[in-house]
Amino acid sequence: MASIIKRGKSYRAQVSLYKHGKHKKLSKTFPTKREAELWALEMELAKGEDKELAHRTTTFADFFENWIYLVKVNDVKESTFQNYVRTLGVIRNLFQDIQLKDLNDIVVQKKIDEYAKTHSRKTTHEVLLNIKTSLRDAYARGYIANDFARLVKTRGENPPKRNKALSITDFKKLRNYLLQHPEDEFNLLVLLALETGMRRGELLAIRPENLYEYSPYEYGIEVRHSISPTSDDTSLKTQNAKRDVSINKEVYELIRQIPVKDNGYIFGFGGFKQSEQLAELLTELNIKRTTFHGLRDTHASFLFAKDIDIAYVSKRLGHINIQTTQNYYLELMPEKKHQQDADALNLLNAL
Repeated sequence: MASIIKRGKSYRAQVSLYKHGKHKKLSKTFPTKREAELWALEMELAKGEDKELAHRTTTFADFFENWIYLVKVNDVKESTFQNYVRTLGVIRNLFQDIQLKDLNDIVVQKKIDEYAKTHSRKTTHEVLLNIKTSLRDAYARGYIANDFARLVKTRGENPPKRNKALSITDFKKLRNYLLQHPEDEFNLLVLLALETGMRRGELLAIRPENLYEYSPYEYGIEVRHSISPTSDDTSLKTQNAKRDVSINKEVYELIRQIPVKDNGYIFGFGGFKQSEQLAELLTELNIKRTTFHGLRDTHASFLFAKDIDIAYVSKRLGHINIQTTQNYYLELMPEKKHQQDADALNLLNAL
């Protein structure tokens, strides 16, 4: 493997090569250690194409870090790249000093199972997918001897769903309170979440030019961007997420009255603590707790309860297809479920 040596204020990287029975060394000097490490990894990766890595003693964590900054950084969207960066922290904590040469499916499975004890199955699965991608790349380049990534499985339990839809009763109670207290900007953010089903990031990305008034009877919001606390990338994840969402005139006028911030957005980011603020608000109103995504679920569930066409709901939510809507948003509100139960029993009793 490569060696990095500090020489005065610079760093010298050296890589050993072995070809046609002869040893050879390449070296290059850089002003920073990071640049030296990246160059060394690039040389090692190129060397790996010949499957002639005599020693695979770099740690998995170091390989993963260099892999994402050298290989993936220009291949994926910024949001995806930041997801890899977060996975790096998990890998450093789990794998610590375990070297590539010591990796196999049993070692990785044990580490993933350990992580699953304190994290949801969904989160664990996302971490494992990133690990598998890097392991396949390591195998293709000759850093590990076997392609064992496919043998590692996601385990663990899914925790109780936090983003449950509100009942129609609580939905109305919350909406009425928000309309009666528009002086608080956060209340209008929550109101807009209920009225549109927009994601939190999409709400925070609203600018004045995104509000439209096509006629005295048609008002809405052009959804074009999304704000993330972990990335500067404001692009939407899918083309379907780009959409226009209609709102009523009362809500439109309330949003228009909010002073535009210096950064050009209507809503302040508030340190991205909207979840904590929402929890406090719901507790104050004695409404069962949910998340901002739960408000999105509430919006969808309410439309379903009123027999709005699923194709319209799917488009309004910005889903890729109707199947996505069916998979995640067809849980009926309690009141609607009770009515459906009664209707079903009446049909059976009439036989």
